Amino acid sequence: MSMLDKIKEMIKGHPDQARQGVEKGGDYVDKRTGGKYGGQVDSAQQKLNDQFGDRPPDERR
Repeated sequence: MSMLDKIKEMIKGHPDQARQGVEKGGDYVDKRTGGKYGGQVDSAQQKLNDQFGDRPPDERR
């Protein structure tokens, strides 16, 4: 079982909390890097949220 599979299992049924964690993690990285990698951080956040599924309709693309 891969690490992502383990994480998915842990957050199953808690998509809102998972999104909050991804958002806070991205904000932390932005703060520590002075926003230098903002585009990459946003892309990573989006990909993580896609992997976790159950995104709110206003965030789906």
